[in-house]
Amino acid sequence: MEPLSIVVVSLHSPKEKVWGELRSVSSAGVTLRGIDLGAFDDFIRQVLHPEGDRIGLPTLFFPMLRVERIALDEAHGSIPSLAETFARKVGSSLGEYLAQFT
Repeated sequence: MEPLSIVVVSLHSPKEKVWGELRSVSSAGVTLRGIDLGAFDDFIRQVLHPEGDRIGLPTLFFPMLRVERIALDEAHGSIPSLAETFARKVGSSLGEYLAQFT
């Protein structure tokens, strides 16, 4: 997986999943700009109907001890990836959207 790939990181202790743009992977851990997977729909609503300033995604670091798995956000058959869902609803890719915050 390369930097700027859209991924889902599965974590343990506590168990959670985070979706976003991969920034780096090292022996120390994983850095990404992302959100908890459970907040995905809320994030899209906030992007489409901002109350004030537009929001980006926070940059997060997770130590490798917590990382269970890193999966590319890919479509599966007729089920679109989360990145495809974001692009369809928002009208731009996640990378294009996040570029306005760098």
